[in-house]
Amino acid sequence: MLTARARRQFLDDYAKIRHAEGRGSADSAYYRALPFADLTGRNAAQWRIRARTFEYFKRRILPETPCDALDLGAGNCWLSYRLAELHHRPVAVDIFRDPEDGLSAARHYPARFPAIEADFNDLPFAPASFDLAIYNSSIHYSADYVRTLSEARRCLRPGGRVVILDSPLYRRREHGEAMRAERQQSFERQYGMRSEALGSIEFFDLARLEELARELRLGWTIHRPWYGWPWHLRPLRARLRGRRPPSKFWILVGSFR
Repeated sequence: MLTARARRQFLDDYAKIRHAEGRGSADSAYYRALPFADLTGRNAAQWRIRARTFEYFKRRILPETPCDALDLGAGNCWLSYRLAELHHRPVAVDIFRDPEDGLSAARHYPARFPAIEADFNDLPFAPASFDLAIYNSSIHYSADYVRTLSEARRCLRPGGRVVILDSPLYRRREHGEAMRAERQQSFERQYGMRSEALGSIEFFDLARLEELARELRLGWTIHRPWYGWPWHLRPLRARLRGRRPPSKFWILVGSFR
């Protein structure tokens, strides 16, 4: 569980960065359009990726019959809204209550669902309460994947699954570590701080997935959505420019044995 000091520092840093990036809006239409359109136009390219991820998730992974789903690291709760529209029973969980980019943004949606302030590693739910534990562009903020996923396992019913959406994945760990160093240097240049309060891991790599599978008795299924030719050609462009490989946004589905 986060110390109070680390939590405050992270939330201060996170709010500063997210607001500088132009996240959120005073207009409810902005939230209700997500992930299919960014009505502000400030992060449209990112939302196009998120929309394709969601469509793949809805079509290939999400059960057709209503289920109980944890939306972990829910942010402005757009995923919980979309799940509720599809007649599932989501619970949005985050430590960020910001009115434009955190849990308090849930007020913009016509569908109603619980929005609970809680830590990934200390979830206030009874064992075996959910069918899905979804980390929507969020689990890379964890400082300890074993602890975080163990807490999700506690909350899942037998046969329940963990789903990881839009978190960076690299084939080799050193490429993820290079990304993390570049990101912290960029934050320091732009915002005057490195945003390291949580000690977040910030990425997955193939060796780490194997380690988690062994330690947690976790079987992974990897899905590779198609994001279009410009995205597909990113590794080639990086290689031609002598840069590290870019991250992959594969969808990871985990089943505990």
